[in-house]
Amino acid sequence: VTGQLPTWLQGVLLRNGPGMHTIGDSKYNHWFDGLALLHSFTFKNGEVYYRSKYLRSDTYNCNIEANRIMVSEFGTMAYPDPCKNIFAKAFSYLSHTIPEFTDNCLINIMKAGDDFYATGETNFIRKINPQTLETLEKVDYNKYVAVNLATSHPHYDSAGNVLNMGTSIADKGKTKYLLFKIPSSVPEHEKKKSCFKQLEVVCSVPSRSLLHPSYYHSFGITENYIIFIEQPFRLDILKMATAYMRGVSWASCLAFNKDDKTWFHFIDRRTKKEVSTKFYTDAMVFFHHVNAYEEDGHIIFDIIAYTDNSLYDMFYLKNLTKDFEKNVKLTSIPSCRRFVVPLQCDKDAVVDSNLVTLPSTATAVKQKDGSIYCQPEILCEGIELPRINYDYNGKKYKCVFAARVQWSPVPTKIAKFNTQTKEMLQWGQDDCWPSEPVFVPSPDAKEEDDGVVLTCVVKTDPKDPPFLLVLDAKTFTELGRAIVNVEMHLDLHGMFIPQQGMKTETE
Repeated sequence: VTGQLPTWLQGVLLRNGPGMHTIGDSKYNHWFDGLALLHSFTFKNGEVYYRSKYLRSDTYNCNIEANRIMVSEFGTMAYPDPCKNIFAKAFSYLSHTIPEFTDNCLINIMKAGDDFYATGETNFIRKINPQTLETLEKVDYNKYVAVNLATSHPHYDSAGNVLNMGTSIADKGKTKYLLFKIPSSVPEHEKKKSCFKQLEVVCSVPSRSLLHPSYYHSFGITENYIIFIEQPFRLDILKMATAYMRGVSWASCLAFNKDDKTWFHFIDRRTKKEVSTKFYTDAMVFFHHVNAYEEDGHIIFDIIAYTDNSLYDMFYLKNLTKDFEKNVKLTSIPSCRRFVVPLQCDKDAVVDSNLVTLPSTATAVKQKDGSIYCQPEILCEGIELPRINYDYNGKKYKCVFAARVQWSPVPTKIAKFNTQTKEMLQWGQDDCWPSEPVFVPSPDAKEEDDGVVLTCVVKTDPKDPPFLLVLDAKTFTELGRAIVNVEMHLDLHGMFIPQQGMKTETE
């Protein structure tokens, strides 16, 4: 460790992301397909301990045992046994119709009750031990709620319950998006049961199309509403059902329609009913919500959005060559867009009038059919992987901590953006690729940015060791770094678990 880490910083930073892309002679096509690699930094009395371990999913075990890719991932279709006879082949095609998805949970870490889970975007999550990174039981959401896909960005309410969304594909002839709640604790008399047995569906939003549900990676939340965005970036279920037979990946069944609308759904958390007014904007592709809040009858929500779906294509491994930074350019730069949506709109408002009454350049214009067309205010450009002080989730806020990306999809800096003053502070060094920044509040925090920002930094030269960087969140100056002499991978998401948030287990 160089520099001085704050004495109050005690706990574990857990990170998750793709680690292994080659198994035997077989290679994944896409960076997002790699086998999940967990890593952790434990802060204890000014010292930092590093540990990493592959998630021992069924997918991992099956692939390693066979010494080749046996389980399909989103961008890579696997064919487990090339020498099956014709009848067995026909049967395996049929069994792939609604596919058995992978449990290679490589995107994020989720807390449910006292436990921690590695998560992906399928119906499977894997419990892990946050101290040893050992892989524990596999949980199938589908046993408790009819979802085939679920997001890796759940929300946590003030009581510690988990709120998440999943897609239920063609269940009883309907495709819908379900919001479900996993309670933070189980009643005393049912202590042996898991919190998933108490899972409840809060509400559902019907998909605009039975066979073309929208892809989504996150959703928004305010004190009284859930915000779900149905974007024209959609999965084609029929194509997915025949992908195995046609020898193509599921990723090829995702399509963006630039001439379509993006629909906003607002669900009242108390009545569990959707707001009846129809709100929409132009076609866009987005992955991450930043934050949302309510003000004077309006919902204000900030997202990171693109004008096309080029981001996913950037990460095909054939594009990630040594000249990657020079050759790979996004055709759409990410922009942080603020939508201001008037929920209490005047029924007698004139057609074509802007119903936003707050000071903002965002507009919400009434259409002839009573629907409302929304245009955002662009807060800034070139940030991705946004994080906030989670104590301000669903509330009025000003600080966004994010990775700085320009035309290349790999971050070269991290930034702190003030949504009110539009001021941006940045940290960057030559040949450094930082990961998603995680904000940790100080114990006696008075202001939103009292605390530190943690990020794992990989060097472009494999001979230079990677390090964990600790910045003062207020000034964005470096407090210290922990240099780790191992090969480290770029990762996706993670979370900080304060010492008191850990179950006390024998170390």
